[in-house]
Amino acid sequence: MLSRTKFSKGLLGGVGGAALALTVAMSPAQADQYMDAAKKWVDSEFNPSTLSKEEQLKELEWFIQASKPYRGMEIKVVSETIATHEYESKVLAKAFSEITGIKLTHDLIGEGDVIEKLQTEMQSGRSIYDAYINDSDLIGTHSRYHKVVPLSDYMAGEGKDVTLPTLDIDDFIGTSFTTGPDGKLYQLPDQQFANLYWFRYDWFQRPELKAKFKEIYGYDLGVPVNWSAYEDIAEFFSKHVKEIDGQPVYGHMDYGKKDPSLGWRFTDAWLSMAGAGDKGIPNGLPVDEWGIRVEGCAPAGASVERGGATNGPAAVYALTKYRDWLKEYAPPEAAGMTFGEAGPVPAQGNIAQQIFWYTAFTEAMTKDGLPVVNEDGTPKWRMAPSPHGPYWEEGMKLGYQDTGSWTLMKDTDPVRRKAAWLYAQFTVSKTVSLKKLLVGLTPIRESDLQSQAMTDVAPKLGGLVEFYRSPARVAWTPTGTNVPDYPKLAQLWWQNVAEAVTEEKTPQQAMDNLAEGMDKVMKRLERAKIGGECAPKLNKKREASYWLEKPGAPKAKLANEKPQGETVPYDDLLQAWKEGRVR
Repeated sequence: MLSRTKFSKGLLGGVGGAALALTVAMSPAQADQYMDAAKKWVDSEFNPSTLSKEEQLKELEWFIQASKPYRGMEIKVVSETIATHEYESKVLAKAFSEITGIKLTHDLIGEGDVIEKLQTEMQSGRSIYDAYINDSDLIGTHSRYHKVVPLSDYMAGEGKDVTLPTLDIDDFIGTSFTTGPDGKLYQLPDQQFANLYWFRYDWFQRPELKAKFKEIYGYDLGVPVNWSAYEDIAEFFSKHVKEIDGQPVYGHMDYGKKDPSLGWRFTDAWLSMAGAGDKGIPNGLPVDEWGIRVEGCAPAGASVERGGATNGPAAVYALTKYRDWLKEYAPPEAAGMTFGEAGPVPAQGNIAQQIFWYTAFTEAMTKDGLPVVNEDGTPKWRMAPSPHGPYWEEGMKLGYQDTGSWTLMKDTDPVRRKAAWLYAQFTVSKTVSLKKLLVGLTPIRESDLQSQAMTDVAPKLGGLVEFYRSPARVAWTPTGTNVPDYPKLAQLWWQNVAEAVTEEKTPQQAMDNLAEGMDKVMKRLERAKIGGECAPKLNKKREASYWLEKPGAPKAKLANEKPQGETVPYDDLLQAWKEGRVR
C-alpha cells in the first residue's frame, strides 16, 4: 500500500515549477487584474485562515499562473446540496472565476441524482460534468470499474503541472476512506460529517427528570452507551414525561418513507452500530457493515448461507429496533418523512434525543432564535458518540462518516479535467478551507480542526469540535471497499427495508430478500469479472448453522438482546475527549 507521504510531500513538493513558468506569456496588466481579485477575496472573505495573508496570496498567485492556459473556458462541476456545497457554488465558484478567468459553474442536485449522473457517465462513456463531488462510499466501485482517474497517478503524471504545491495531502483527515485496495488515492475529500447521537442536554440536566428516570429505570439519565439505555430514554420521554413546558415531547426521531434516502439510513452503518459485522477499522473484516464478507479483497457473499451477515440475527435485530422505535416513540408523521424532511425536526424543540443524527445539520441547528438555542447563542443540545447494540464488540466501527470527495472521470476531456482539477483544489486549499469549515461545519483538514478559530467557536457547536479532535472519531467511517457496486447494491436497501416499515414483510423476510438480492448482483459482477482480482467470488451456500457456530460474524442470536441500560454523564465524556481518551 502506498504511504500517504509518498504521494503528498515528496511528490507535490516540486510540482509548481511547470505551472509557474506560465508567467512569461502573461502581460503585467493581466497579472495585476487577477492579483487584485485575489487580494479582494482574501481581505473580504477568506479569513480566518491557517495561512498568513502573505501565504494566502502566494497560494492564489499559483492558481493565477496555473490557470492561464484554461482562461475563458466554461467548466461545470456538480455536488449534492448541503450547506458546504452551497457555499462553494455561491461564493467559491465566483471567487475562482474572478481569480483565474475560468468560468466555473458549480451545480447543486440531490445526492441520488449525483450518483445517477455518475452511473450514466460510467455506462455511456459520455462526459456529463467535468468533475464530481461524490461520496467516498463509491470507493469500491471506483477502484473496480476503472472509470475514474486515480489521483495519486494523476498528480504524479498528467496533472502534475496543475497540482497545487501546497495541497498537503497529509493534512486531510479522510484520505484513508478514499484509497482503494491497490493503495491508490482515487478521490480528494471536500467535506466530512458523521452520524452521531443528539440529545437535549438542558432536559437531561433537569433535577426532576433525572430523579424520575432513576426511580423508574434504576440508573442515571445520561448519554446512552448501549441501545438498551437509548430505548429506556425514548420510552421515558414519550410515555412518562409526555410534555415539557406545556409542549408535547417525543423520545425519538427518525424517518420511514419509501424513498432512496431510507437506504442511506441503513447503509450508513446501522447494522454495524447494532454489532452485525466484525471488528476492524475502517470497516469490519472479514464481514463489513453492510454484512458483506470478503476474502482478501473479493466480496464472497451477503447472505448468512455464504458467510455474510446481512440477514443474520444482529441485522434482523437492528431492523426490528428501527421499526419499533419509529412506531412507538417518534412523532406520528415521522414514518412518512424522508431524510431531508426529518432533518430539521429536532430544531423545532420537541425531540429529546435522536440516535441517528448527521452533523451536517449542525449549522442549521445553531441559528439564533431557534427553540433549541439559548439567547447567548449556545445550544441547548449536544452531540455524543452513538450508542451500540448488544452484538457490538470493542474494536468495531460505531457509526458512519460521510466523505464527499472530488472525483475525476476518465471520459472527461483532458484539458477540461485540468481546469476542473484546479477548481477542486481551490475549494480545499488552505487559503479557503478554514472559512469554508466555519460556514458548513464539515471538516477535512487537521490544521483547521486544531486552529484557534475552531477553539473559539466550539462552545456554540455542541461537541462537534471536541468529537473531531478526539480519538473517538476513527470509529466513524464511510462505506468501504468491500461494496463492489454501490449504485446497484444501495438501491436494494430502501426497497426491502420499506416493506418492513409498512409491515408487508417481517424484518427477517425483508433482510432475507435483501441478502438474496445483493448476492444476485454480486454474482453478475463475478461473471463479468468486474474488478479483476477484487471482483466478487461468492462462497457456495452452506447451512446457516455452519457460519453461525463460527467465531465472529455472522453472529448467532443472543439469548438476551436487551442487557442492562448503561449511560455516562456528558460532561465526563467531553473531558475524556479533551484528554485524548475515547470515553
